[in-house]
Amino acid sequence: MSREQMVVDGARKSFQTGKTKPLDYRTHQLKSLLRFITERRKDIADAVKRDLGKSEHGTELFETLGLEGEIKLAIEKLAEWAAPRPVEKNLLTILDDVYIQPEPLGVVLIIGAWNYPWAVTLQPLVGAIAAGNAAVIKPSEVSSHSAKVMEEFLPQYLDKDLYPVVIGGVSETQELLKQRFDHIFYTGNSTVGKLVMEAAARHLTPVTLELGGKSPCYIDKNCDITVACRRITWGKFVNCGQTCIAPDYILCEPCIQSRVVKEIEKNIKEFYTDNPKTFEDYGRIINQQHFKRVMALMDGSTVAVGGDSDESQCYIAPTVLKDVAGDSKVMKEEIFGPLLPIITVSSVDEAIQFIKEREKPLVVYVFSHDKKLIKRVIAETSSGALLANDCLVHYTVSALPFGGVGNSGMGCYHGQHSFDQVSHMRSCLIKQLKMEGVNSMRYPPHTARKLGWARFLLLKSVNVSRLRRVVLLALLAGMAAFVVQVKTQKYYQCSMWFIIVLLKYARP
Repeated sequence: MSREQMVVDGARKSFQTGKTKPLDYRTHQLKSLLRFITERRKDIADAVKRDLGKSEHGTELFETLGLEGEIKLAIEKLAEWAAPRPVEKNLLTILDDVYIQPEPLGVVLIIGAWNYPWAVTLQPLVGAIAAGNAAVIKPSEVSSHSAKVMEEFLPQYLDKDLYPVVIGGVSETQELLKQRFDHIFYTGNSTVGKLVMEAAARHLTPVTLELGGKSPCYIDKNCDITVACRRITWGKFVNCGQTCIAPDYILCEPCIQSRVVKEIEKNIKEFYTDNPKTFEDYGRIINQQHFKRVMALMDGSTVAVGGDSDESQCYIAPTVLKDVAGDSKVMKEEIFGPLLPIITVSSVDEAIQFIKEREKPLVVYVFSHDKKLIKRVIAETSSGALLANDCLVHYTVSALPFGGVGNSGMGCYHGQHSFDQVSHMRSCLIKQLKMEGVNSMRYPPHTARKLGWARFLLLKSVNVSRLRRVVLLALLAGMAAFVVQVKTQKYYQCSMWFIIVLLKYARP
């Protein structure tokens, strides 16, 4: 038996004891995870600095701050998320208890990514814990320092049998994927995503795939180009461009291309100084393999800004490429680095057509004052998300599902969406052994009369809470009419008291 199989078997046995079912236990584990993040903040920041060259403040802003928010939200809302969810009934089931009961799936495998090694690995874990699952955590081996910190310290805070950390490379991940899980959550590229889905299919295991792709950014010539380029510059070059939802390329009309280049160049200098290489908030490419891949993407393109590099430090300057052709090398794959190509289009029509001809991206960005233009882009394109007049910030809204579509992924998470993603929504109907006469219509022999009753009882849906309000309001109207006729103060006061009670219970 391999080490990975033993870990998974141990997590399943621990889950089967039922210890994750009580909400108090889940809350305790979530609080322990929050304590891990706060008490080990320095260890986390040091690890990310060694992996990606990110500053301590940058790590807190882009890694741990959002995690803390997700954990606190889960603790606050857990009872609400886990509670039975009533549904509309038909007339046949009007007296029955009919609801959806969220229940844990079982053992979840979480395969993290290296670009944000803490946020994209532990945010799915928050949902898994809140939903009452066990989870095997596999951090990316590429961000090796973060993986080691996670392996060393996380078991000191969480139940080490229910939430084990497995480190290793391709062979260890392949061995994990041979095991049976109840859900697999993978963040990475589409090539590996297909392999994960293939492995999951052998066990009929559902998957959440958070992938990526080439997220386009259309700039309307009539928008505030200065503000637009400032926000695009930030969204593109944060984390050295290694962000799955970073703008991958710009689409704009030729008449504004030179101004877009100048504005982005100005913002690069403002954000990262004249020498980004020495600026602490400008990171590094994760390793030399990815450095060479990103550098090769520039072949055949014209550098308008930047272009400097240092292989020994895995440094690539913030770079803008102009007059890029749609079939150029840099447009063949997701860049995942600090290169920003500009492709000129004649109109928004051509921009929309350009987007539609390619795989569905994780995000479509559009910068425009024109709400009709924005609505048109929403209506005529498809993507995991659409963000108008800013970059990245939709990731911070826990109420929005974060995920892709088509080649950019499947499934979603954040907030309650994380909880629901790794829960089974169990349909429940509880009927009493009474009123058998009503049920007789479904028993043989089947007649036209029974069919008529069945059609009436089954096809008429009933919103019970609305029906309750209607009945109470009818009683209220009757009481009001009665009050009008009452002459004495005593009866008037009693009637008003009864109306107040009815109003209280008539609320939804």
